[in-house]
Amino acid sequence: MTRWIAVLLVAVGVVGTSQAYAQDIVPGPGAVVVTIIPGGGTFFTEGQNTQGPSFGNYDLGAAVALHFNRHVDVEGEVSGGLGISQDLQFSGGTSNLRTPNLLNYSGNLVLSAPTRHSVVPYVTGGVGGMSVFEKASLGINSTETFLTGNVGGGVKWFRGRWGLRGDYRFVAVRSKDDAPSFFGQETRYGHRVYGGVLLNAGR
Repeated sequence: MTRWIAVLLVAVGVVGTSQAYAQDIVPGPGAVVVTIIPGGGTFFTEGQNTQGPSFGNYDLGAAVALHFNRHVDVEGEVSGGLGISQDLQFSGGTSNLRTPNLLNYSGNLVLSAPTRHSVVPYVTGGVGGMSVFEKASLGINSTETFLTGNVGGGVKWFRGRWGLRGDYRFVAVRSKDDAPSFFGQETRYGHRVYGGVLLNAGR
């Protein structure tokens, strides 16, 4: 009797495993995919004419993508760049100061590679805005908003209702004549990288 019970338990386990594998055989995005961004960084290069210093900020945020088909998503993204204390190189020397907080928001088109695996490479690009918040110690006396563009790519990995994501963007920030000398009087370029957690909805 004990032997038959053992055989039955093994059979149930094999069938259950086969069903679970069949459900996950082609993991991928649902109709809506939310990305939670717990950590990343944005690094702006030094200005060429105004000599605005290079600097980096810590990033966190979120994005929501609408999945139209296997290859095309439209994604809205909001992220905050938290200022951190660092050595900033000015024409008069180096100062250790805290960088201004940033708010980024953009709409992006995401084109995914044709794959039936759980790993999905993609390219992306879009436009949006960036707000640089007041920082009197850097000569930023009010919140300044700039037009931005971004292009980049990354990899998503899905496992049922959740997944992971690694993303890189090359960012361009359009200049404004009345911007503070620290940032914005000339077009500035930066590099943004982040790791995110994917939450799958609407399978």
